[in-house]
Amino acid sequence: MLKKVIAVLMMALAVFAGALSAAEEPAKTPTNAPAATAKEGAKEKSKEPEEKRVQTQHTASIAGQHFNYTATAGTILLRDEEDKPTASIFYIAYTRDGIAAPAARPLTFSFNGGPGSSSVWLHLGMLGPRRVHLAEDGGAVAPPYRLEDNEDSLLDETDLVFIDPVSTGYSRAIPPKDANKFHGLREDAASVADFIRLYVTRNQRWGSPKFIIGESYGTTRAAALSGELSQRLHLNVNGIMLVSTVLNFQTLDFNAGNDLPYVLYLPTYTATAWFHKKLPADLQQLPLPEVFAKAEAFAAGDYSAALFHGSGLDAAQRSKTVAQFAQLTGLPTNYVDRADLRVPLGRFATELLADEHRVIGRYDGRYTGYVRDRLSSRMEQDPSYEAVASAFASTFNDYVRTELKYETDLPYEILASVGPWNWDRSNGYVDVGETLAGALTRNPFLKIHVSSGYYDLATPLAATRYTFHHLGVDPALLKNLTLDTYTAGHMMYLNRPDLKKSKEDLARFIRSASAPAN
Repeated sequence: MLKKVIAVLMMALAVFAGALSAAEEPAKTPTNAPAATAKEGAKEKSKEPEEKRVQTQHTASIAGQHFNYTATAGTILLRDEEDKPTASIFYIAYTRDGIAAPAARPLTFSFNGGPGSSSVWLHLGMLGPRRVHLAEDGGAVAPPYRLEDNEDSLLDETDLVFIDPVSTGYSRAIPPKDANKFHGLREDAASVADFIRLYVTRNQRWGSPKFIIGESYGTTRAAALSGELSQRLHLNVNGIMLVSTVLNFQTLDFNAGNDLPYVLYLPTYTATAWFHKKLPADLQQLPLPEVFAKAEAFAAGDYSAALFHGSGLDAAQRSKTVAQFAQLTGLPTNYVDRADLRVPLGRFATELLADEHRVIGRYDGRYTGYVRDRLSSRMEQDPSYEAVASAFASTFNDYVRTELKYETDLPYEILASVGPWNWDRSNGYVDVGETLAGALTRNPFLKIHVSSGYYDLATPLAATRYTFHHLGVDPALLKNLTLDTYTAGHMMYLNRPDLKKSKEDLARFIRSASAPAN
């Protein structure tokens, strides 16, 4: 009997304990859901990469002026419509100290090309207050490399912001596996436009005269940006500076059925042959601009007509054209004949100095390099890139830590692999000239400066002239265009005399484009 009573009491206690436990457990009602979501959101937020910003103080002596400036190295996060970070963009900005009205001072955004290139070339070669030390003509020097003060920096005229697009420099997509979302003509331009908007807003620079400068594919990006900024963000810039321009890729692509590049490259072949003293004596004694003009006239006349006629070209006229082509390029007549009057860049670069077993540079035809395969008709290397790439990489990696005090273990991607790139081709060839023409038409105050080098075999001078002669804008707007030429190649600023001329040209351009319209 006693055992039964104990058993009943134990069962009662168990039921009571269970009820008490249930009473103490928080009710799982919808009122607790928002709190849980907020906690999860805070947890997700804590996982986000943080924006980083390091400022250092410096002094400069430029164009006879001594002044202090602030260097800022940092990152800005781009976000989607749900406020989730999509990319971390690295930048380096230089702002002059002691300016009474900073918002009224010109502000220039700079980037290079590739696509896949960081902004290091324009930064440490042309615009920034520090510059890679090279030979006077831009030639290579032996390591170890060093920086020097850049007395031809544009910092006396404008504040400078150097942007590394996603996947270049220290800029990365978030998460990194989504990098392909930024690897495209439109996608890239949109992300750079968003960065510019954020920088201008955070630093209270909407009132500043604003400029963009890009080199190589950076000119393509700049043209695409002209539409992105004005149409989507309603941010008109005062001026666009294009260094070694490519807007219409039909001018550069040596594809079957496209004879245009053969015509537009020929004058630069002539300039390069002139530099290496491979032209006949009567041409060799002419100044570079004159011999270049002769080549342009031939390219636009007899040579274009010969390519137009193709196999229908009269034999006598063909023979005459072959001879003229050979004289203007320094190539053997039989080689030109066998090439059917069409010599692409790679073959010209290997053939011009074949008897010396040298290849010439693509970025700058003045440079030469050794070859291993003396029978090859392709470029084993580009000596104009190899001559300076390590100098820029080495000095930047030292500079960013020692002078700018920015520390990270990420590799700084000087030239990143960003393929496959979404070119957004509408008719087989990318042409952002239409975008630039539209921006110029909608904003007739927009000024454009174009810099081209005689020895540039990547974006030839004649191709640039052709592009702007076919821009298709109202003739009254042509006064807004300035085309200047320089006596080096793609990175003409590596040549000290060209750097000095460029500084004068761009300073004058910025002052003119910043001035209020009458």
